[in-house]
Amino acid sequence: MSDFAGRTALITGAASGIGAEIARWLDARGIGSLVLVDIDAAGLAALELGCQVVRHAGDVSDPALWETIEAGLDRLDHAVINAGVANGAPLAEFDWTEWRRIMSINLDGAFLGLRTALRAMKASQGKSLVLTSSVVGVKATANTGAYGASKAAVCQLAKIAAAEDLADGIRVNAIAPGRVDTPIWTKTDHFRQLEAELGREAALRTLGKQTGGDHAFTTAAEIAGQIGFLLSDAAANVTGQVLVSDGGYSL
Repeated sequence: MSDFAGRTALITGAASGIGAEIARWLDARGIGSLVLVDIDAAGLAALELGCQVVRHAGDVSDPALWETIEAGLDRLDHAVINAGVANGAPLAEFDWTEWRRIMSINLDGAFLGLRTALRAMKASQGKSLVLTSSVVGVKATANTGAYGASKAAVCQLAKIAAAEDLADGIRVNAIAPGRVDTPIWTKTDHFRQLEAELGREAALRTLGKQTGGDHAFTTAAEIAGQIGFLLSDAAANVTGQVLVSDGGYSL
């Protein structure tokens, strides 16, 4: 897939995990320029890429950040709306402040990024966009109330955007990974408890077993390749879909 030469892509949550891997994936395939967004300024600065890069450090749920980004977007061919956070607890015990934190980043941030990307893509005849959801957005899973609800909404956002922008030739899809070895999981209270009890590697294996077997905990690079396919011209007939990549957890 070498059809990214000379094109521009926007990626949120780009400082680590899936976002950083899709930036590397596109860079390796000749992307002309990348617009990278993350609250982690140091992580953005540390990402070494060969293409032209514009970095925006800020909170994706802040409309003012998106006004600044949109003002600098002369052209946009692709976008990956990927920024997110996670935490879990039973709904009856879920803290309201934590609920709002997760919703503001995962859902409000996805909407603001999607809106900005679509505006820029319509103005420059953009091609494709992928939103990062989660398998818990399509399969009800205990103790994922805020995260699961936000990611289910992301799936629906992708489908609605696909329907609205079909006539403009802009394809919109979502990907719903299972557990991926990224900071979104390793920063959760549940993982930290497992890590304290078992050590990191054993904690990762335990999480993998909870989601479909020993091989269900995949790499960010694998998910990035699947996002890259959805962005590419090889997927020109695919829009309004949610690609579930979970090692069989949702079966």
